[in-house]
Amino acid sequence: MNGRLIERFYLSPTASFIFKPLTNNRQLGKEVWVHEHILSSFPAIFPKIISYSLNDVPELNWMILEDLGPLVHDFHVDSVIGVVKWMAWWHSLPIEKWGNVPSAGLKPPFPDVAADICVRKKEILQLLPMLGLEQDGIDELYALLDQAVLTEKLVLSHGDLHAGNFAVAKDKLMILDWEHAHLNTPYWDLYHLIDMLHPLFPKKITAPFRERILSVYLDQVEYEVDRDVFVKEYYLFAAVFSMWMLLLIQKDLQGNGGKWSVDQLRVQFEETAASLKQCVASLFGKS
Repeated sequence: MNGRLIERFYLSPTASFIFKPLTNNRQLGKEVWVHEHILSSFPAIFPKIISYSLNDVPELNWMILEDLGPLVHDFHVDSVIGVVKWMAWWHSLPIEKWGNVPSAGLKPPFPDVAADICVRKKEILQLLPMLGLEQDGIDELYALLDQAVLTEKLVLSHGDLHAGNFAVAKDKLMILDWEHAHLNTPYWDLYHLIDMLHPLFPKKITAPFRERILSVYLDQVEYEVDRDVFVKEYYLFAAVFSMWMLLLIQKDLQGNGGKWSVDQLRVQFEETAASLKQCVASLFGKS
């Protein structure tokens, strides 16, 4: 955590807790707010905050969390289906009940990302030999993006639901790190779960598995939705964000890795490219 450690400490051989330093000043207090105002009405699918300190001195900001025990972050069918069922549940909750839920997350909203991708089409085309995509497919995607207006439905979004933020602990699925919770389109959590690739948590996603996850989600949500429109909009959303992510990864690779190793970034690039290719194929009915 920015040079500081998350640590397990013991009060006795059987009583342990997790010490988490709060090192992101922009997020200071947000995780506590989410726990007190939102997660307090949730089932026990998250680690509880036992104590915390919020201070003007950065080194004095910390939390003590319930110790869930060893965490298994495997990306496999049972855990992902479990996560998407819980996601459909919290997406179905009325957002009015919480009041001042943040309206912005970690990354720009979809319209800003789409606008950036449109401006940088030339850079995307230069990547095509590495992506295994034909220009015709990208041109079709841009043509669709030019006229697309995605759903305005807003839901409570976890905000950062990559594979490192859900885990199985003592045979129970847990959702971790809610500090980035905010209001967003339902596609945001789904994209993180399915198609957002993380350097520390590589994963393989296939078109049939993606379709199954979306189908389970749509079977579970309680808000009104047109399934065909929803799935098509998801593929567009995922394809656009994947292109944006590829440009970010490529920039990091050109900078010799930065925060991540070059090998980690290369794997992330390859997996993101495969995800983009699958979503474009599904969007336009191509094999």
